[in-house]
Amino acid sequence: MGRQGACPQALQLSMIALVEGTLLDKSPTRVILLNSGVGYEIFIPLSTYEKLPRSGERCRLLIYDFVREDTHTLYGFWTEDEKSLFARLLSISGVGPRLALAALSGLSPGQIKEAVICGDVERLCRISGIGRKTAERIVLELKDKLTEAELLESSSTAPAAIESDQRARDAVAALVALGYRQGEARRMISAVVGSIATHATVEDIVRRALVARK
Repeated sequence: MGRQGACPQALQLSMIALVEGTLLDKSPTRVILLNSGVGYEIFIPLSTYEKLPRSGERCRLLIYDFVREDTHTLYGFWTEDEKSLFARLLSISGVGPRLALAALSGLSPGQIKEAVICGDVERLCRISGIGRKTAERIVLELKDKLTEAELLESSSTAPAAIESDQRARDAVAALVALGYRQGEARRMISAVVGSIATHATVEDIVRRALVARK
């Protein structure tokens, strides 16, 4: 199976949905699965690599069969959530297979969806290979591709520590007033709220969150 280069828009052909066989070789970016005497080279995200069995054992991967006019590449995933998000990332202008894999290697599907829903461009920018313009496109275009269930799931994952502490809620509001997006502000406060003293003021919490972010 060939590696993809700079190619025209993908042809919407999907001939292989799943490959199951013996895991001959694995690395953080690719595997070779032996099935009926054929070794399939399959490119994977880090999240899938971490779940693979040892070489020589049987393995099954869900496949995104990527076909261009001049290449045919297989991408494998441990879960349907990973595969589905990979496909939706590919539909975004400027996002190819390698960048979509990088996104799934840097963040879990849930974390990517949360960043999109919260408009957290900065979080996506921390993924290797994703610049600000691409991150902004991902936020803008992927949000419309999320299902209602995914939107509800992500919106219900607010940290309980923030909800139960008025100072933490006020600190989030203070960060938003400083120009941070709501989702990023909540994550910044969530990261420090568990270690603050009982007598700490809202200003103390905000200051610690800003220092921790640097």
